[in-house]
Amino acid sequence: MGARRQYRWPQPLEGQKARVWYGGDYNPDQWPEEVWDEDIRLMNQAGVNFVSVGIFSWAKIEPSEGVFDFDWLDRIIDKLGKAGIAVDLASATASPPLWLTQSHPEVLWKDYRGDVCWPGARQHWRPTSPVFRRYALALCRAMAEHYKDNPYVVAWHVGNEYGCHNRFDYSDDAMHAFQDWCKKRYKTIEAVNDAWGTAFWAQHMNDFSEIIPPRFIGDGNFMNPGKLLDFKRFSSDALKAFYKAERDVLEEITPGRPLTTNFMVSETGTTLDYDDWGDEVDFVSNDHYFSPGEAHFDGIAYTASLTDGIARKDPWCLMENSTSAVNWRPINFRKEPGQLVRDALAHLAMGADAICFFQWRQSKAGAEKFHSAMLPHAGEDSQVYRDVCELGADLNKLADEGLLGTRLVKSKVAVVFDYQSQWATEHTATPTQKVHHVTEPFAWFRALADHGVTADVVPVRSNWDEYDAVVLPSLYLIDEATARRVREYVAQGGKLLVSSYTGIADEKDHIWLGGYPGAIRDVVGVRSEEFVPLAKDDGTLDHIDLSNGAVAYDLADCITSVADTAKVLATFKADPVTGMDGRPAITINEYGDGKAVYVAGLLGRWGLSKSLPEVLGELGVDTSSEEDCGDVLRVERADESDENHFVFLFNRTREDAVVDVEGEPVVSSLVHLTMSEHSAVIKPNGVLVVKL
Repeated sequence: MGARRQYRWPQPLEGQKARVWYGGDYNPDQWPEEVWDEDIRLMNQAGVNFVSVGIFSWAKIEPSEGVFDFDWLDRIIDKLGKAGIAVDLASATASPPLWLTQSHPEVLWKDYRGDVCWPGARQHWRPTSPVFRRYALALCRAMAEHYKDNPYVVAWHVGNEYGCHNRFDYSDDAMHAFQDWCKKRYKTIEAVNDAWGTAFWAQHMNDFSEIIPPRFIGDGNFMNPGKLLDFKRFSSDALKAFYKAERDVLEEITPGRPLTTNFMVSETGTTLDYDDWGDEVDFVSNDHYFSPGEAHFDGIAYTASLTDGIARKDPWCLMENSTSAVNWRPINFRKEPGQLVRDALAHLAMGADAICFFQWRQSKAGAEKFHSAMLPHAGEDSQVYRDVCELGADLNKLADEGLLGTRLVKSKVAVVFDYQSQWATEHTATPTQKVHHVTEPFAWFRALADHGVTADVVPVRSNWDEYDAVVLPSLYLIDEATARRVREYVAQGGKLLVSSYTGIADEKDHIWLGGYPGAIRDVVGVRSEEFVPLAKDDGTLDHIDLSNGAVAYDLADCITSVADTAKVLATFKADPVTGMDGRPAITINEYGDGKAVYVAGLLGRWGLSKSLPEVLGELGVDTSSEEDCGDVLRVERADESDENHFVFLFNRTREDAVVDVEGEPVVSSLVHLTMSEHSAVIKPNGVLVVKL
């Protein structure tokens, strides 16, 4: 594990005091200059103080090879800075100009069939191309030299959403880089053979030159799991190496100016190992777009918590979110009234000190013309813009009250997330394609929230073993070091909750032998011999009931033995012919000074919520005694002295929620205060922030 870079945060412009950074992507090159002054007037009116500029401007900054035009960019940065709006300046390398790809088509990435990704969209470059790196770093150098003394540029926005479209490249450049990556990781080809289990299907390699990317192998065939997992690791590392090369050029010329790049942490999955990437930025930034439907708010809270975990509770930046609809889904739903403000404040509650949107002014042309913005097509006289102004005022009010300098208060419970378990469970040759690691942490987060517990979502590399209770939700890959941490944590008094499909394989995706969950079977005190996939088909089980009223879907464990130190809390109820009737479904085991609960099936949010009161009671984890405690998500931020302590209360339901008001209300949206009764009614999509 490498050392993390020193945390550095963008500082306010000269003469200004620190505020919550507020703004978004700004693309003045999409508009005639006569629009710019109007943009700045409306930004000031809305409280905007921070914009990202130049993200997709390479073709305008360098219109032909080696010819740079900074005049237009100088003019807009000067206008912004003089208006009190700081600039997060992009390296502008996200998409190469056509003159470059026409002269050097070898920089274009190839898919797994060998087809070229031609220009026409964005990110049509391969991270392992030495030619592309040369041109990109020349642009970085020119940008840094030109803007090194500009007082209005407070941070570097390096690249943009690395891997969003070019995560995987199967070109020869990528092949040679993958071979070098394997040499560095494994040292010998025999170690690679062992890691990839190449004795199977005669895949043994005699030399590193025989390593190729996981290219097309025929429809319906199965790629070597170890090779595919390593290619995903390599692809994350290859993009990270490109980012670091850009970062280092910018930092060499502009030392002291903070650098970041925007991650894409999401409840629906993730492309790169963002916790690993978190070591390489001065401050963490994330782009998050809501998932429409009943999980909308919980998805935001969960993702923001994980981003805070990646940031190790240092302030982070919400670099992009949407004011309303996006443009890239088959159906692009709008946000409901109140959700723009509430969603932004949820990220703020979870540790963000910067709230930004894509983008400032909604485009009138191009692929993102229907993507919402702070200033929509409807213009200034619109509800979206009025909400943007309301949010700007709220953020300034919270800064005035002392929010800056506070951090997300640590929860008693940690839910562990692991990027590499997600990647491994994506393979097509598994017990069931319905089960992936990415869904289980979110289910646990939601179920805990139903009982008044706002868990911290933390990466597996973090200090999860410092929490009172820890959830390992389908943590498929557990290596020896992590297994040792689990044993030590529980033996020393920790409270562990484990769900099915945890501890199945090591870091090479080699199965732990002896029965499941092999890596930590002794800790949980049970042994399963087989998986029981659940799916609706002719004559098969599509679910299994539990004796406590919960229901398992998608997967269950066939537990055949329980340790003497373990107690069964719930059993499965099924037709005896299935062999599952009466088998243990939820157990608790004493291990050293601690206890470990094992849930032998995937119960989903509702099944977990039904099971948690007894489970948490057996573990001795305190939860709220109020029956409706799950209606409101409670999030706290405080400074070290507790002089500034804020409580954010979010309505998670479609009905009014009544809450006691403990402190002084600071900010509210869709809230009716009844101060004579020291209570408040938070309406659906509403939020109340109080200062204790």
